[in-house]
Amino acid sequence: MTSLDFLNESFAFCLQSDWEEAARQMSTDALFIMDKNQSVTGVVMRECPEDLRSVGVCALEEIEIREAEWDRYDQWALVNSQGQIVGWVKTTELYRHFFRIYKEKQANYSLELEAVFNTSYDMFYISDGEGITQRVSRSSERLYGYSPEDLVGKSIYDLERSGVFQPSITRLVLERNEKVQVIQSTRMGGRLMVMGTPVKDEHGNIVRVINFSRDITEEKRLQEELENARGLLEGYRQELRKWSQLTEQDGAFITKSEQIRQVVILAGKLAEVDSTVLILGESGVGKEVVASYIHNNSQRKEKPFIKINCSAIPEHLLESELFGYEKGAFTGATKEGKPGLFELANEGTLVLDEIGELPLSLQVKLLRVLQEHEFVRIGGTKPIKIDVRIIAATNRNLQEETRLGRFREDLYYRLNVVPVNIPPLRERTDDILPLLLFFKDKFNRKYKKTKTFSQEALECLQAYKWPGNVRELQNIVERLIVITDQDVIEVAHLPEIVHPMQHAHSRLSVTEIIPLKEAISMLENQLLTMARDKYKTTTRMAEVLKVDQSTISRKLGRIK
Repeated sequence: MTSLDFLNESFAFCLQSDWEEAARQMSTDALFIMDKNQSVTGVVMRECPEDLRSVGVCALEEIEIREAEWDRYDQWALVNSQGQIVGWVKTTELYRHFFRIYKEKQANYSLELEAVFNTSYDMFYISDGEGITQRVSRSSERLYGYSPEDLVGKSIYDLERSGVFQPSITRLVLERNEKVQVIQSTRMGGRLMVMGTPVKDEHGNIVRVINFSRDITEEKRLQEELENARGLLEGYRQELRKWSQLTEQDGAFITKSEQIRQVVILAGKLAEVDSTVLILGESGVGKEVVASYIHNNSQRKEKPFIKINCSAIPEHLLESELFGYEKGAFTGATKEGKPGLFELANEGTLVLDEIGELPLSLQVKLLRVLQEHEFVRIGGTKPIKIDVRIIAATNRNLQEETRLGRFREDLYYRLNVVPVNIPPLRERTDDILPLLLFFKDKFNRKYKKTKTFSQEALECLQAYKWPGNVRELQNIVERLIVITDQDVIEVAHLPEIVHPMQHAHSRLSVTEIIPLKEAISMLENQLLTMARDKYKTTTRMAEVLKVDQSTISRKLGRIK
């Protein structure tokens, strides 16, 4: 918060010794009393000039976070960053203002929740402690053949007896007084994986049962997607293994910048402990390199090191990949069941890349793993204890995602034990030259070439901003090594995105020394003649040459 629309700017100052006389003559709404050190010691209000009152003093941008102190004073003087009073406000107005903001936020949250509830592909089904349906999402029409309006107010016992679904997960939750996960059959011939969760009051009584249902009817499609996801996961693992060489050679980082040296120092410290790590940085900066470094220098280095991209696998398959499933958990599941990545990484390290893409439904399960060091397979009931170090990575601003409700706040704080920020390549330009030379040598060996860069080409590559970071740099160097015919890579060989001006003016050349003014005039005349021959009108010429039309007309008149 930086300003208040109700800030009262009618005030004056006086010394403490003169306040009574000044109060009798005051023409402003408030008179602040100052001591000899220019600190505010009290305030006199116009409606009661004989009453010297205490007053709170607070920075304008901090007034909201100091809510617990509001009731200490009837008035607050608000100061700017220089400590100067910019206005004052009554405490009652503070409450009125922020209550209005709170109500607006609550209204927005309700709209967002309603949108999520009714647009989700999966189904939410909420009943009270007596089994009476309270709310159902729109997916019920597709999964049960009934609209929410048909189901609300109905008893789940009656619906179960009439065959709408079998069994009733709400009934099982109420009978067992605990969370239940079961496969449910529907009258329409569908099969749903349903998770029923009890909500209890302070006395331990169930007041609500919330069911989350996912359609697992399409056996063949699910099996095919499962196999595709496995192939995708393996391809991604291979890509990550290749990427692990981008800024790493024989375990050493390719760097000259102080920023990365500090990252390496921090990574070395983290390798000595088992804390959860959150690696932050843009795509392509080398987040997995840091994760590998931490694992390879830790006591877990001889144990599994498994990586998964949370955005590379469809949401409905990600849960089984992470947590595994028991035999018969769903149609198409293998007879033996399948361990998830958490089990496979036991005693080792699991890297959750793109953690910001993890669905909210799985964030809850991940939070339990971090808190309890155990989980339950899909279709299972027995908790499995694990000892896994979690390293999460993301290119998103998780604080902002948390504020927007797209990432759980409790999970964010669980992951953000030790954050590691990797700056983009454009902010550590000292690393560009070492990386260019490293990849040049690497691809020369790989393709049996002897290519080198000219000094001008190196300067041009060092001046480029590298929005794709180290990954983009590697790809461009490999391309230049492969497609350049000459042994020396010149500026003219560089991609246009790296040095667009070189390609725009590659036909310009200077063959002898002439006065600079004469050279500029010759070049200008050539450009004007070429533009006139190609575009015909002075308006179009001015557009292309990015000058006024009147300038084009004047200069053309000079060269005719």
